[in-house]
Amino acid sequence: MFNSIFLKTLRDYRIAILGWGIGMGLTIISPMASVAALISTPEQRATLAVLAAQFSWNAAPIKADTVGGYATWKIGIFIFLVCVWPLLAASRTLRGEEDRGSLDVLLSLPRSRARVAIEKVAALWVALILIGLITGVMAYLGGLAFKAEFGIVDGLWFGLDLTLICMVFGGLALLISQFTHERGPAAGATGGLLVFFIALDMVHRVIPNTDWVSQLSPIYYYNLSKPLVPSYGVSVEGFVVQIVLAVVLTAAGVWFFVRRDAGDVVKVPFIPVRAARTSHALPVGDLSLRSFYARSLGMIGWATFWWTILIAGFAAFMVVVVEQMVNTLNQLINSGNNAHLLEIIKRIAGGSAGLDALFLGAMFQILPILLMAFAVTQVNRWRADEDDGRLEIILATPQSRVGVILGRFAALATATIVIGLITLAVSYVAARQTGVNLDWTRLAEASLGMVPLGLFIAAVGYLAAGWLKTAADTGLLSFLLAAWFFLSFVAPDLNWPEFALRLSPFYYYGAPLLNGLDYGHLALLVGVGIVALGLGVLRFSRKDIAV
Repeated sequence: MFNSIFLKTLRDYRIAILGWGIGMGLTIISPMASVAALISTPEQRATLAVLAAQFSWNAAPIKADTVGGYATWKIGIFIFLVCVWPLLAASRTLRGEEDRGSLDVLLSLPRSRARVAIEKVAALWVALILIGLITGVMAYLGGLAFKAEFGIVDGLWFGLDLTLICMVFGGLALLISQFTHERGPAAGATGGLLVFFIALDMVHRVIPNTDWVSQLSPIYYYNLSKPLVPSYGVSVEGFVVQIVLAVVLTAAGVWFFVRRDAGDVVKVPFIPVRAARTSHALPVGDLSLRSFYARSLGMIGWATFWWTILIAGFAAFMVVVVEQMVNTLNQLINSGNNAHLLEIIKRIAGGSAGLDALFLGAMFQILPILLMAFAVTQVNRWRADEDDGRLEIILATPQSRVGVILGRFAALATATIVIGLITLAVSYVAARQTGVNLDWTRLAEASLGMVPLGLFIAAVGYLAAGWLKTAADTGLLSFLLAAWFFLSFVAPDLNWPEFALRLSPFYYYGAPLLNGLDYGHLALLVGVGIVALGLGVLRFSRKDIAV
């Protein structure tokens, strides 16, 4: 596989293919398991359909009283977490290799720039196709296990639809990376656009007669197809638009790469290039260079900003939505022929408290997943810095290896605490403004209790980074995150034993907004994280760099 750029690049994606493919497969199977017991009677089906209509902001409730329709609706916006890997991989494909100088070696060979770029992009697209294939097959197997109405072809169509939206955002990241000096800003900008397009797609489901607004989002065209709902099927228009967008964005990225200087950026007319410093050759007076910890904070500043907007903004949005939903649901519960509605709500949201706490409790079980995804991106950056040779420059200065890795981890810990605090503040203000009834102590426990989960997966990632390359480390963490999600949110419906549930860190987080935080469980999770971080520090202090 080292005989061509295409095969070598595809080989580098092997763990990510398995990790993301299996992870997304488990994600789509999880709601199938929970809905099987909710649609055993016609009354339950009708009640579930009514309930799903109240959550149309998340996804269109098409045939939500079937296994495939419920799975499509329940996943909703969170299926687009799969777009995180292609935007990271695409921004690293060319710009990342320029950063570390490996692209210079490739371009010194008798291969044209266009050929190098096309082979690398082709490998990325094949990897995305394989991820979609694995996801589609697993969706079919899940449907088979839970007696869904869709078949293998429908599952494969679902995987292809997922592949196409990943290609769109991968192409967008590739294009944006031609205008940035580093891959980090390109990935961050693409991630910000992903969040923006998700919100743009939601507009037409919340505000009537605004389809034209949502049609500006590529996610709108992904949602036109619902292969897991056989009576709905796939949309040719949606597929065609996604293919055209993916091809145009990718081709534009390759075109700009071929015509610009290696290591430079595309010059945008009428935007002046930032003038060089006149007082110092290097920014020696910058606060971010006072220590490695401060420098690490500066490096992850923009990423923290965008992820804070995503997590805190989602929390505030859900608080506002809950206030609007509770009155409607209370009316439905108190009306006739809806005796099963409260039971179904509790099965979906979890717990037995009031509706306000039930829905927000379910929300705060999602927020740790987002925070852990943020931690995965930062572990990816740590391993990439080692692969790219940046750590060699740092370690050439009088910096100890232990100080370097702990300084980087401390910066990540600071960022996660900031995200938790801002999420708490935003949720508190939103709840006060909307009149949502919450226990403020438990709100604080739920907001800040997710910080140890983010640091736990970061510690595991730093440990794995001692042996794995960037793509493999990210793929492993993505797989673990999906497996933990499965153990916490699907395995209980399958009556798995208690010891299996304890393998997931979400078990130790629990539902703090409903039941409070179990500090004993949290201490155990922190202890395991400290051990993982300690082993990671030990490995980094003794191994050869970039090995």
